[in-house]
Amino acid sequence: MNDEAINPSWSLNDDERLSWLRLIRADNVGSTTFSELISRFGSARNAIEMLPSLASRGGRRGAIRIPSIADAERELEHASRFGARFIARCEPDYPKMLAALDQPPPLIAVKGNLDVFTRPTAAIVGSRNASLSGTKIAHQIARDLGRMGYTIVSGLARGIDAAAHAGSLESGTVAVLAGSLDQPYPSQNIPLFHEIIEKGGAIVSERPFGWQARARDFPRRNRIIAGLAIGLVVIEAAERSGSLISARLAGEYGRLVFAIPGSPLDPRSAGTNRLLKDGATLVTDAADIEELLAPLAGHRSDTEVRTHEKLAAPPALPTGDIERDRLIELLGPTPTTIDDIIRHSGLEPGQVSTILLELDLAGRIERHAGGSVSLIL
Repeated sequence: MNDEAINPSWSLNDDERLSWLRLIRADNVGSTTFSELISRFGSARNAIEMLPSLASRGGRRGAIRIPSIADAERELEHASRFGARFIARCEPDYPKMLAALDQPPPLIAVKGNLDVFTRPTAAIVGSRNASLSGTKIAHQIARDLGRMGYTIVSGLARGIDAAAHAGSLESGTVAVLAGSLDQPYPSQNIPLFHEIIEKGGAIVSERPFGWQARARDFPRRNRIIAGLAIGLVVIEAAERSGSLISARLAGEYGRLVFAIPGSPLDPRSAGTNRLLKDGATLVTDAADIEELLAPLAGHRSDTEVRTHEKLAAPPALPTGDIERDRLIELLGPTPTTIDDIIRHSGLEPGQVSTILLELDLAGRIERHAGGSVSLIL
């Protein structure tokens, strides 16, 4: 098997980086599908050759879009001119906390100082329409945690995010963007974007250069924020706040979740107060947070890079219309676990894996956290 598929700490050469970029930019290829393709076919180049036939068997109408080598070369050149680089999840410079996820982004674009990823990281998120007291608390906690040796990560949004970045500029902060590195959002925080770089921080994105953030890109960004940190602090989040998505993901990833309590009369604190009812740890200052983060910050062995060695797919078995139709009948708009599909379909794990891969590339299923899938009706 190709080293690209099994080596957990290995640098890509130029040709392999181009292939990785082409594969992750192809239609309907996300982190999970990317992993399965690399595992099954041994390399990104081999996987790219198989995409058209896989998508066709899954029921896709029309050709699947795969960026050309020239397209990938242009994006790499754009990144270089912008002062950024692409880091693959198998490479030593990839943030180790993020690499420890089951399905981390295969490639991230990073601009700035990579040293910020060598320190323990705490995330701070919250309301865009934050109160003065909320932004003051965020700034103070970020400043104090930074002085304690933590890198602060947030999403460069208005309000709490911006306050957290501003408070940790001197110690080191990481901004994760929903759009591409060359399309920072919102525009009012572009000066902060540049200040983060100038002060020795870093900016991260998984989106293609030239990509303007859309609503559905923010939950994708939130999973990176949660994945980078050993603990996540929520300050002023309304009931339907995106910060609650970050908190939920952090909990699923086994990270510590903290919340600053707020007034029951302030709708900006409804989400944080609910987090506390649901089991988040109540904190009021950096000392509270550091007390619980310190043991985790000093022992990182359980977060070492675990990527390609976990990606071995079940052996590919013959599948046809009968097996595919049987599996599709079991799916609906409600997420279903892979184990349940195997149990009720009577198919072998390798057959289920192959069919789901085909349906994914055809754009007929959606993958969810925890490995569940649903049919797109």
